[in-house]
Amino acid sequence: MANIAFIGLGTMGRPMAKVLQAAGHDVLGMDISAEMRAMFDGAVEPTAAAIAEAEIIVTMLPEGRHVAKVHAEVVHAGAASSALLIDCSTIDVDTARDLAAQAKSKDLMMLDAPVSGGPTGAEAGSLSFMVGGADEAFARAKPVLEAMGAKITFFGPAGSGQAAKACHNMICGITAMAVMEGFALADALQLDLHKFYALCAGAAAQSWTLENRCPIPGVVPAAPSSNAFAPGFASALMAKDLRLAQAAATSTGQITPFGAEAARAFTEFARMDGNLDFSAIYKTLRALPDEAQD
Repeated sequence: MANIAFIGLGTMGRPMAKVLQAAGHDVLGMDISAEMRAMFDGAVEPTAAAIAEAEIIVTMLPEGRHVAKVHAEVVHAGAASSALLIDCSTIDVDTARDLAAQAKSKDLMMLDAPVSGGPTGAEAGSLSFMVGGADEAFARAKPVLEAMGAKITFFGPAGSGQAAKACHNMICGITAMAVMEGFALADALQLDLHKFYALCAGAAAQSWTLENRCPIPGVVPAAPSSNAFAPGFASALMAKDLRLAQAAATSTGQITPFGAEAARAFTEFARMDGNLDFSAIYKTLRALPDEAQD
């Protein structure tokens, strides 16, 4: 079992760290927020001294600039030369590659290993990991990743994990828009939306988003729409991920018109209701049943 420093105890990081503890690893939780530290036994502020004994240092932070700051001020200053760095944050590909190069210059091994599966997957230890880095680093990290995830896919060199996540999330965003527009049109055509959902769930329109983020309250009881659109996966996070995909598209010169439109739509919606589940974007297309009666 490994001695792990886990930096970032937010909505995703905290359950991931707890799953590692439950698997028998020695986990020291770290966060700059006293509120987050209070929800994880023994957690401390991230400092160079605090990570000195860690064999593995995991970061799960909001954006690339946060990961870069922690690496510069904490990790590079305090990590043992034998430490393995695993960044599970969702950040841009270029920053992931830069951080890997900086780690290598310090004789540290690093993986970019963003996740899919949300808080529910984090709590259940059933996340999907998309991993980039050196073969040796991946082999060493695999038992730790397997404690937190049900599907681990190694894509190759540094930055490949973030590249895969950007492409994956762009598909999710585009699919979400298709589901929302399909239900808006079905409602406009006065179809029975329960029957329409049942049709799509068993036909070619089936998707994870359809079955888990149906936007009509009551059609899927476990969906956020049936719980006032409590996330789930917040629209602000969807907007962020879609912008990262667009940054990757721009850097490669690849045209992604549907991805660009999804990024625009979610970014605009997130400015108004960023804390609601991303499926709440349906409200920009059509009124919900209770709203229609207001």
